[in-house]
Amino acid sequence: MTSRRLAFTTLAALLGACLLGTAAAQPQEIDTLARIKQTGVITIGSRDSSIPFSYTPKGGSEPVGFSNDICLKVVDAIKAKLGVPAIRVQYTLLNSLNRIPLMQNGTVDLDCATTTNSVVRQQQVAFAPSHFVAGITVAVKKDSGINALADLAGKTVATVSGSTSVQLLRTFKRAEAMEVREISGKDTADAFLLLANGRADAYVLDDVQLAGLIATSPNPGDYRMLRDVVLRQEPYGIMMRKNDPQFEAVVDEAVTQLMKSGEMERLYARWFTQPIPPANVNLNFPMTDAVREAFRNPSKKGV
Repeated sequence: MTSRRLAFTTLAALLGACLLGTAAAQPQEIDTLARIKQTGVITIGSRDSSIPFSYTPKGGSEPVGFSNDICLKVVDAIKAKLGVPAIRVQYTLLNSLNRIPLMQNGTVDLDCATTTNSVVRQQQVAFAPSHFVAGITVAVKKDSGINALADLAGKTVATVSGSTSVQLLRTFKRAEAMEVREISGKDTADAFLLLANGRADAYVLDDVQLAGLIATSPNPGDYRMLRDVVLRQEPYGIMMRKNDPQFEAVVDEAVTQLMKSGEMERLYARWFTQPIPPANVNLNFPMTDAVREAFRNPSKKGV
């Protein structure tokens, strides 16, 4: 074999290996309803500190919260659809970095937390109608002297790795040509600790999650949110795999029915305007016009 033919054969083999590797990396299509019926199990992706959407109270064994309650209602709808009396709910703890890969590869069936429905993410996963609309804002300590976005110049700002807040902060920095140091936490609680211990001067996150972190912190009076500052409004949606239309239809119908029946408002009141575990803290976060509109006109539109 000539050196030219050898080189060509080697190149062809390498290209073939690359194509096989690419094909293997593609997420497999999964008939979720069929698998749930066969195994009797549904796996829900949860968080450990996304108060009051999905979190595990101290001493608790399973997550609780607004998004978790919605997903349990979806499980009831799946039982009715499949005609089975019981489905075991299994939880897998997710974070901002692994939630989409673990959804795509079939590790979890529903992501029941605070994932923003974005146009970019819609290329990878599917979303149910939005069950919340958050405003991305800034939390600071009361004695920080920070009252506006312009005051962040030269400061260290905390975000959560893999969150949309990271990109919003960077977009703001470029637009304003402002020097802002970034520091990231692995989850919302970890990033809040950066603010609490003084490693960060501010924390960019969804307003409702900031409210939960502040309300349940040891010294809630030490913090405040810049409520007049909203970098963007973001809709939360229950995430599921793409290209599974039967499963998606059941989830969509269940969430929409919760909104039309008024049950979604009752769930909202339970978690946002009443004392919640473990410390019976009331977040006092009344329903905003954006959330009310999301319930009135269910939508899967992403940002």
